[in-house]
Amino acid sequence: MKEFIFRSDYPVAETPKGKLRGFVFDDVFIFRGIRYAKAKRFEMPEPVEAWEGIKDATNYGLNCPVLNEPVPTSEVMTPHRFWPASEHCQFLNIWTPTMDNKAKRAVMFWIHGGGYFAGSAIEQECYDGFNLAKKDGIVFVSLNHRLNAFGHMDLSAFGEKYRNSANVGIADIVEALRWVRDNITAFGGDPDNVTIYGQSGGGGKATVLAQIPEADGLFAKMIVMSGVIPEDHFGTDCDPAELAEKTMEYLKIEDRNVEKLAKVPEPQFMWAVNKATRYFAGKGQRINWSPKPNDYYLCDPLSGDFTAHALTIPTMVGSVFSEFSPCEELGSRKKLTKAQRAAAVRKHYGEEGGKAILRAFRKAYPGMNEVYACEIDTMFLPATVDYVKKKAAAASAPVYNYLFAKVFDIDGGKAAWHCADIPYFLHNGEMIPVCHQKKYAYLDRVMSGAFVQFAKTGNPNIKGLPEWEPCTDERMVTMVFDDRCRSVENLQEELLPLVLKYSPPFHFEIKLSDEEEEEASAWVF
Repeated sequence: MKEFIFRSDYPVAETPKGKLRGFVFDDVFIFRGIRYAKAKRFEMPEPVEAWEGIKDATNYGLNCPVLNEPVPTSEVMTPHRFWPASEHCQFLNIWTPTMDNKAKRAVMFWIHGGGYFAGSAIEQECYDGFNLAKKDGIVFVSLNHRLNAFGHMDLSAFGEKYRNSANVGIADIVEALRWVRDNITAFGGDPDNVTIYGQSGGGGKATVLAQIPEADGLFAKMIVMSGVIPEDHFGTDCDPAELAEKTMEYLKIEDRNVEKLAKVPEPQFMWAVNKATRYFAGKGQRINWSPKPNDYYLCDPLSGDFTAHALTIPTMVGSVFSEFSPCEELGSRKKLTKAQRAAAVRKHYGEEGGKAILRAFRKAYPGMNEVYACEIDTMFLPATVDYVKKKAAAASAPVYNYLFAKVFDIDGGKAAWHCADIPYFLHNGEMIPVCHQKKYAYLDRVMSGAFVQFAKTGNPNIKGLPEWEPCTDERMVTMVFDDRCRSVENLQEELLPLVLKYSPPFHFEIKLSDEEEEEASAWVF
């Protein structure tokens, strides 16, 4: 029988700043909504102050507000959750198998996706640490932090006080890592064995953290899941000072006083930011929220160089087969004949490109339906390959690469999409109906097992997988996670250049109805 324990004196964690009470379910100690920092709008976070008595830690903390209400999409494949929101959203959650402060369990620090503009620690149902704690002995931490204009509005032109306002959302994560360093022993964790990881925007944030000197020493390993994102995909054309001025104009702040902008109530602030964004979009200028390189966040390592410290961090980097590249017009892939599959590939890439890609695809993915050559991801995969090669060539620590390539029995056969891997890697396939397909139990075990083993030891090799070697400057070794997992050398060497040469232009686009278009955005991360 699964036991639930919830009382005033147990479980209580004694941290340096004060006591926290959580609850126990089925031998897992759970603490939710722990405030790890506080911050004023546009300003750097500060540590929390000490308190008297015992604070309740049984409710999830507030999410960061999103500028546009999400539109539910693909809920069968990626179920989501809502929660109340506030810009004062610096909260984290912990699942742990033990409260022994000498246990020194490996810590996995999960950073949610959603780019830098949306998402939360509980947005996806599978963002849950119970199974990793219960089945794998991991201390699992997830967090909320500032996003979009609250976390990344660049006001550096308005004075020294706001010189790093474009990076305060990332600074929140650094502060959360400091909290983990100073407090996680009270929850059975090892502050010297923290692995940061996340998917999509969460993976991107992990790459950014490795380029921030203030984060040096706060984590020992990193995992990047579909998170190496080329700068031009989410670039901003608008001058940040002009965006701020237009926002203040709509709010009738006529003296360009950012102090006033910092005190505008959240709903009015969000309204003005959205209106300013649409104004510049009407002029053909993109606005995407993201960190900005400066003396705090040094650079994107694909645009500049990895920091010396980043090259000492054991790293795992990967993506999924299709991400945002499904060809819906293909219909049921299973029903196509071999000739029809080949014809579809030639139509997609052109006669010359199609023939070359068919040959290379059959070598790279023997036995796989050739029509999936039309759906190879070109948004994340090229940059992921570049990142792995560049880091492996210079790093003193190992760099591992993977690709999740499962085809799901849904919609006539759907290749792994953006987010399809998360339930397996978080040992939560049981929570997501679409995961319950052929080889479900095997994939759930080996995918989460590889991540857990990497977090514990820096080496992902486990029973049930072929030998998985790190990449070198001459050999890119990829673990292909599928119904039959395999380790492949230089998987992308021949095929990917052909795909990039002959692919139709890729446009990242989520289709919304007319009534949804102006005030909403689809859940995509």
